[in-house]
Amino acid sequence: MALPPPSPPAALRWLLMVLPFALWGTAMAAMAPLLEGASPTLLACLRLLPAGAVLLVAAAWLGRPLGVASPDRPWLLLFALVDGTVFQGCLARGLGQTGAGLGSVLIDSQPLLVALLARVLFQEAINPVGWFGLVLGLAGIVCLGLPADLLRHWWLEGPAVIGGQPWSHGELWMLTAAAAMAVGTVLCRYATRQSDPVAVTGWHMLIGALPLLVANLATGISQGEWPVPHWTVSQWGWMAYSSLVGSALAYGLFFVFASQGDLTGFTALTFLTPVFALLCGIALLHEHLRPLQWLGASLALVSVVLINRRVALWGEGRVSKT
Repeated sequence: MALPPPSPPAALRWLLMVLPFALWGTAMAAMAPLLEGASPTLLACLRLLPAGAVLLVAAAWLGRPLGVASPDRPWLLLFALVDGTVFQGCLARGLGQTGAGLGSVLIDSQPLLVALLARVLFQEAINPVGWFGLVLGLAGIVCLGLPADLLRHWWLEGPAVIGGQPWSHGELWMLTAAAAMAVGTVLCRYATRQSDPVAVTGWHMLIGALPLLVANLATGISQGEWPVPHWTVSQWGWMAYSSLVGSALAYGLFFVFASQGDLTGFTALTFLTPVFALLCGIALLHEHLRPLQWLGASLALVSVVLINRRVALWGEGRVSKT
């Protein structure tokens, strides 16, 4: 049986809930330059394998059971293939073929699908306040991620605004990744019914990395070379950060919280990921937010508050009917 989750103070709990999205905001930026010396599948594999091993070691150190209950094993396999193999593979593939702004918008739109799935499968009440918050959050990441000229002139000038086709294969990879993560978030609940969420997260990373590893080995054999990334020491450091911090720590916390409580409200925190990425740019690169980005950040913050407070704002009596 799964160990009962700890009950930290409310402020610490919220900090831990927000932390994965802050880490993802920096991990995406760290991964993009690494594609110059490695294939997308190899990058995804190197992100998953060390992270899964570290999580299992951490679970053992914390005294959590590493075994997966028999009823949870089929769900774990499906969880690993969808959220591990498909999500990470498509994310790495799309990252190299799409701009960081539009890619971030697409990948961070998954709370909408999670909300729909949670409504159907777990009967989570969303209500009009929650739906308005979801739409507001999507509008926020659009303002944060897309160029101002595109937003101002798209309907008048069309694809000419961005100098080519508005949708490339990169955007399709990112949309697939967003859908895979949304489905994987829901599958996590089925895979952790009788098993520990930390251990399940670690196993799903290791299992999900295996198809990517086989694909890389097959590609290397066919080309007569061992698929080893051509990275500098600093790039290996960024890879370690993406795997150990942006994956092991971030996904470990994410799926612990996703396996319990309000799934819609928790995944809505995804809207904060680009906000943290921009704040990181301000702190480390001395960048400045444009007025449109300030608007996007404000909309994202308001949306998170609305979604997480939707029951109180709409009223208990009316939520059950929505």
